[in-house]
Amino acid sequence: MSGLQNFVQLPVADGTTMQAYTSIPAHGKSPFPGLILFQEAFGVNHHIRKLADRFADEGYFVIAPELFHRTAKPGIEIDYTDFNSAMPHMRALTTEGLEADVQATWDWLENHSQVENGKIVATGYCLGGRVSFLANTMLPFKAVASYYGAGIVPDLIKRAAAINAPHLFFWGGKDQHIPKEQIETIKNELTKVGKQFINVEFSDADHGFFCDERASFNADAAELAWGLTLEFFIQKMKL
Repeated sequence: MSGLQNFVQLPVADGTTMQAYTSIPAHGKSPFPGLILFQEAFGVNHHIRKLADRFADEGYFVIAPELFHRTAKPGIEIDYTDFNSAMPHMRALTTEGLEADVQATWDWLENHSQVENGKIVATGYCLGGRVSFLANTMLPFKAVASYYGAGIVPDLIKRAAAINAPHLFFWGGKDQHIPKEQIETIKNELTKVGKQFINVEFSDADHGFFCDERASFNADAAELAWGLTLEFFIQKMKL
């Protein structure tokens, strides 16, 4: 397992304070490449923290910011069967607020003595998949991966020309939450503006297929997606 797990408090430009979970590799010599991990709609919960530790085991200095910090107490965790409780926090999110959160997280990670300069990647799941896309339009990541990122269309896709790093998208073929037309729009817009991306669809997977604490977990798809994500980050950080 990873060496040190800890919660930190990040100052955000709008005057708020955002808690974030960090996980640092137990082995290897710092500085480490950095990774920002964006949560699902259910908080920086057990699954997200476990995933942060898993990335730390692969040698990344990981930080997972709590994006609901303006409307929820630090450490909020919402049950996967209780999406209604997540909705008020989801509705309260604004693009401007998320931009401030992304910037605060980046600044903290980039300035940390144990993080390698110029070697930061990001990934996110569901809500975090959308935030990962937003982050890639803001900052010079080396690579970004979005898992079933709902809400990129119609607003954020307008920023396609601002994408900085190669972007890896994962979708579930059985996902009823994200219309196929939206995925086609993302592909078409990124192609139109000449951005480098990879689009992966698992035909037998549903929304949330990567999370082993959800009923929609698909072990085969999750294993393949994990390997692809790690290889994608390694390859792009060499550039």
